[in-house]
Amino acid sequence: MKTEETKNIERSIIKKFRKNIWRGFIDSINTFSLIEENDQIAVCISGGKDSFLLAKCMQEIKRHGKVNFTLKFICMDPGYKKEHVEKIKENAQKLDIPLEIFTTNVFEVSNILNSEHPCYMCARMRRGYLYDYAKKLGCNKIALAHHFDDVIETVLLAMFYSGSFKTMMPRVKSDHFEGMELIRPMYFVREDDIKDWVKYNQLEFLDCGCKFVQRKQESKRKEIKEILKELRKINPYIDKNIYRSTEKVNLSTILSYQVEEKIYSVLDERKKD
Repeated sequence: MKTEETKNIERSIIKKFRKNIWRGFIDSINTFSLIEENDQIAVCISGGKDSFLLAKCMQEIKRHGKVNFTLKFICMDPGYKKEHVEKIKENAQKLDIPLEIFTTNVFEVSNILNSEHPCYMCARMRRGYLYDYAKKLGCNKIALAHHFDDVIETVLLAMFYSGSFKTMMPRVKSDHFEGMELIRPMYFVREDDIKDWVKYNQLEFLDCGCKFVQRKQESKRKEIKEILKELRKINPYIDKNIYRSTEKVNLSTILSYQVEEKIYSVLDERKKD
């Protein structure tokens, strides 16, 4: 039976945070058709605030939505300390989430394979394990909790550090797991609103349970966060404009673009004319 605390947390999503969280969640799903009839979706929980909020939103839309689909809630333990695993279990119980936890050695292996950038390697390995576990459960989709801030930060990360223009897509078909797809239902939800939800409900989640993170931590995304923080002081619409730039790409005004492995030069196309 749900506790009164759990009921209050659920109510806060669709009442107090209806405009800033629930509406963004619903808009993401509707805009990109993320949930479809008879989907079997594995909601992936890392232990952080974003993924636990995603889990609650997915429960809410299953209760109140019109589409028939099933949910599984999975958590990969990549090598967390015991107290971190216990904290995840405690939060799952508090939030009434029937969580399945499975264990891997991702932290150790990713640090060995790429000690300079273990976070990048860890993310790739975790994704593979999540796909595999979800598929064994009979799921056709995994849901991750990336939010709007992640999306626009990814645009700038690609431009500044890899010399490319790309974003984090709301849905992606897996290249390695046939019939599987990744969806991001928090695509239009802002990180500050998630933090407000956590504070309002007096919740406490993991930031990152990696035992290597204090020794060697990826800093590029933090740099981008600081850049955006300064840009917002100049232009309060900077975030929306960065996002809109990914919707309004004019191919006639760029030098080249890539589709899968092939690169098309706009200048070459003009020479043909």
